[in-house]
Amino acid sequence: MKLRTLSKSDIKNLNKDLFNLFGFEPLNKKDNVQLFEEEISGLKINGVVEYFYYNEILLPTLKNLLKNNFLKKVVVDMGAVKFVCNGADLMRPGITNFDENIKKDDFVVVVDETHNKPLCIAISLFSSEELKIQEKGKSLKNIHFIGDDIWNIN
Repeated sequence: MKLRTLSKSDIKNLNKDLFNLFGFEPLNKKDNVQLFEEEISGLKINGVVEYFYYNEILLPTLKNLLKNNFLKKVVVDMGAVKFVCNGADLMRPGITNFDENIKKDDFVVVVDETHNKPLCIAISLFSSEELKIQEKGKSLKNIHFIGDDIWNIN
């Protein structure tokens, strides 16, 4: 894996980008931030993969969200868990609850209804209002799930 340690000015600029995306600055000056580039690119912070690039957009990994979830949330029933964890897109019947302020193309975290643990990061194909009236069909596109290549980067 090719790693490049970011300078303090790189981290400052990265924090501005992350603030624009998520509303807070997660990095501090003492963090060891490294950019990794392979088939998948992202950021290691203090040795842990915390962010990955999806279509040039920096997103948190599930391991990051396990510590502190800051994405909008969609809840699925337990019957959907094994499919979501195998990379399947999310279908409307499996969704039991969701945040009210989701917009089309928002990145959301999908959690199970029993343990409220992150299962995947997905792109919403509909807004909250549209999800309320949707009865069947694909609702979310799964882009990062437990056990995928991003999850397994060391």
